[in-house]
Amino acid sequence: MLEIIKLSKAYKQKKVVDSINLYLDSGETVGLLGPNGAGKSTTISLISSLVSPSGGDVRLYNESILKSPQSLREILGVVPQEIALYMELSARENLIFFGKMHRIPNSRLQKRVDEVLDIIGLKDREKDLVKTFSGGMKRRLNIGVALIHEPKIIIMDEPTVGIDPQSRNYILETVKNLNKEENITVLYTSHYMEEVEFLCDRIYIMDHGQIIASGTKEELKNILSQETAINIKVELIKHDFVEALKSQSNVKNLSIQQSVITVIVPKQVNMLKDIFKLAEEHTTNVLSVNIVTPTLEDVFLHLTGRQLRD
Repeated sequence: MLEIIKLSKAYKQKKVVDSINLYLDSGETVGLLGPNGAGKSTTISLISSLVSPSGGDVRLYNESILKSPQSLREILGVVPQEIALYMELSARENLIFFGKMHRIPNSRLQKRVDEVLDIIGLKDREKDLVKTFSGGMKRRLNIGVALIHEPKIIIMDEPTVGIDPQSRNYILETVKNLNKEENITVLYTSHYMEEVEFLCDRIYIMDHGQIIASGTKEELKNILSQETAINIKVELIKHDFVEALKSQSNVKNLSIQQSVITVIVPKQVNMLKDIFKLAEEHTTNVLSVNIVTPTLEDVFLHLTGRQLRD
C-alpha cells in the first residue's frame, strides 16, 4: 500500500534519515521504534509530505507522491506528538473546524463528527472547551481530529505520552479496534514496548537515522535466540557492582530498571556463581535472581545500546 524507498533527509550535511526502506501493507499495524534522536519524527514528516526528502521516494500504490502528494494526504491521518487543538473551542467545534479543512460536505460533516465522538468516547463532553479537558481527553480528541476525514492510513507519533493508565488503555483499545474493525492501516511509534507488542504486526527498529532491524516480534526476538537474560534484583544499586558485571567477558548487555539489573549472556554460560561472588565482593545484597528468555526490550538494548525510553 505504502512503500518508502531509500528515503533520506540531511540538514547541513548531517543525515538525519539515511536511506531507509520500509513498507505498510493494507490493514496492518506497524511499529517504528527508536531512542530519542533516532530520526523517527523526521521520517514521519517525510512520509506525510510535510518535509521534502534529500533523496529516495515515497510511493502509494506504486505511484510516487513526492511531486503530487494530494493523493496520500486525502487518505492519511496524522496524530502528532504534540497536542494540536484549539483550546478555546469545544470538542465538537474542533472536529467541525478540521472537517471543513478537509472539505467534508456539510451534509456529511455533522454525522461524521458524531461518529468520531463515539469512537474516542467524548460524546458526553462534546460541548466543553478543550482547555477544561484532562491530558488523556486531549490525546483522544487529537486522535479524533486525525480520523475526521475517514483516512485509510493513520500515523500515530507517541499518542499516549504523559497520560494516566486508564486513558492510555482506552487509546490502545481504540487503535486496535480501528485497525481490526475499520481496516485502517497504522504506523505507530511509542516509548512503551508493551504498547508495540500489543498492537503491532511488524516492527522496524531505527537508530542514527537508519533501519537496523525489522520483522515480526518473534523474528526480532530470534536475534537473541542464543542468549539468556538474567534479572538480578538487589536491595540497593551499587555502581561498583554494576561496573564489575559489565566488565565480565560473557556479559553482552546490561540494563537497569528500578532495583533490577538485567544482563544478557550466551545460553551456554552459567553466570550465577560469578554474580554471587561479585555481589559479595561489592557488599551488594541480592534479593533474587531469575533466568528468563530475552524480551523485545532486551533485543532493542542489544541493537541500539540504549533502552527505548532513553
